[in-house]
Amino acid sequence: MTRRKPCFSDIPAMAQEVAELIASRMGGVARGESPDLSVMLQRRGAALPARLRRRAARLARAQQWAHQPRIARQLPAAALARDHAALVAHLRPMGALTRWQGRATGLAARLMLAMLLLGAGAVWIALQRGWL
Repeated sequence: MTRRKPCFSDIPAMAQEVAELIASRMGGVARGESPDLSVMLQRRGAALPARLRRRAARLARAQQWAHQPRIARQLPAAALARDHAALVAHLRPMGALTRWQGRATGLAARLMLAMLLLGAGAVWIALQRGWL
C-alpha cells in the first residue's frame, strides 16, 4: 500500500485535526465552538512539550498561509505532514490496555514505596530500642 504524497490542500485539514485533538484532550473550548489551531495554541499551547509546541506553531502558521494558493504551494508539505503525525501521536488518546497498565504500575509503585517506608520505620524503631 502506498501513501499519498502530502499536498498544500491537506494543511487546513491537518491543522483542524490537531486543534480538535487539543480541545478534546486539554479542554479550553466552549460547547459548539471550533477554533483554529492558532487560537488553541494561545489557550492550551503551554500544556504541550516544547518541541511539539514548536511543531504546532509551524502548522498553525502554515494553516494561515494555506489560504493563499501562491504561498501555499511553497510550503514544505512533507515536513508539515511529519509535524502533524508527531502531534497526533502525542495527542491521540491511549487505549484501554495502556490505561490499565499505567494504573497497575502506579499501584505497584505506591505499594513498594509504602513497604519501603514501613521497613525504614521498623529499622529505626529497632535501632532506638537497641534491638539491632
